[in-house]
Amino acid sequence: MLRRELGVFGAVMMGLGSIVGTGVFVSIGIASGITGPSVVLAVAVAAVVAALNGLSSAQLAANHPVSGGTYEYGHRYLSPGFGFVAGWVFLLAKSASAATAALGFAGYTAVLFGWDAGTAGRIGLGLGLLAVVVGLVLAGLRSSNTANVLIVSITLASLAAFVVAGWLEFDAERFRPFFAGERAGAPGFLEAAALLFVAYTGYGRIATMGEEVRDPRATIPRAIITTLFVTMALYVLVSAVAVGASGARALAEAVGGSAAPLEVAAAGFGIGGIDRVVAVGAATAMAGVLLNLVLGLSRVLLAMGRRADVPRRFGRIDTRRSTPVAAVVAVGVVIGALVLVGDVKTTWEFSAFTVLVYYSITNLAALRIPRDDRLFPAWMAAAGLLACAFLAFWVDPGVWISGLAMIAVGLVWHAVARAVARRAEL
Repeated sequence: MLRRELGVFGAVMMGLGSIVGTGVFVSIGIASGITGPSVVLAVAVAAVVAALNGLSSAQLAANHPVSGGTYEYGHRYLSPGFGFVAGWVFLLAKSASAATAALGFAGYTAVLFGWDAGTAGRIGLGLGLLAVVVGLVLAGLRSSNTANVLIVSITLASLAAFVVAGWLEFDAERFRPFFAGERAGAPGFLEAAALLFVAYTGYGRIATMGEEVRDPRATIPRAIITTLFVTMALYVLVSAVAVGASGARALAEAVGGSAAPLEVAAAGFGIGGIDRVVAVGAATAMAGVLLNLVLGLSRVLLAMGRRADVPRRFGRIDTRRSTPVAAVVAVGVVIGALVLVGDVKTTWEFSAFTVLVYYSITNLAALRIPRDDRLFPAWMAAAGLLACAFLAFWVDPGVWISGLAMIAVGLVWHAVARAVARRAEL
């Protein structure tokens, strides 16, 4: 068993470290290009969907506090097949998110130091950060959590500076026309909401690490709700200031040029040095997101190894460090392969589709919780399920087709693995 070391504050900071990063520093720029100034409303819609999912995750984790998140909930409340799909798409989704974070870190770091890194340079920087993070996680959760608190503090301070400086440049005319992106109207708005939903999903890291939280039935719901409330307020404020101060088109163009939209926006503010403050906060945020994703991914792979849905070596824990070493290393290798794609928009859109499938299963499992064990009414889980299933297919068709193909590959793997296991038992 893993040691229970996280209280409410540590769990909230872990959630903030997972959320406040790629979403606010990169995906707002991506979504601005798709839907224009209405990105601010898309942030709010995504927040509502995230809240419904967060409550489902909270009551599942409170009733079944083990490592593995929806992979374990699917097994317990639905079926082994649902459980496997949840674990499989989580690995796909969050590996893509982690690669986006590594590339985002590289983009902001290159701008901070004035490097003309190009795609190859950003890939190299991203892989370097990944190597450092994997080493830190291998050292154990206690040191990882301490680093996370420091990272989150720096990030929040930089965003506060961005909001204050940007407010002085705010112009309401930049919100006209409201729907003015590359896919103006409802299709673009819904795609943007789907992409921004992913920006909130770090709260799931709290549930995924349920085996390492003290008094999980009380701590996990409190930590998830607190994390979501803080993040919603922050995202709406930052997106409104970013659009009002720089314009949606400028944010979108910055994503393609440097993967550092907020830094590019801050460079146009009247207060000198704000762009560097934002770049420092963004770089630390990306590092924090990557740290938390490697932690969460390795715990899901640990759970899948325990059930032999993946090779059993991934289900073993190094008792001296209380860390699943093989799982952490494997996760690092997969993320590194995705970093080689080199395009934050592609990795983020793939993450959006797969994570919406994951949370559809989360809500479905929450609907199966016995009435006496419920913390929240069933209609919340039903609404979350419908919202996730609806938004999933508004991302680029090529992305969701690729996502469905990867899910099919996983199911074939699962069927073969179960057949081999049954023959071994005979």
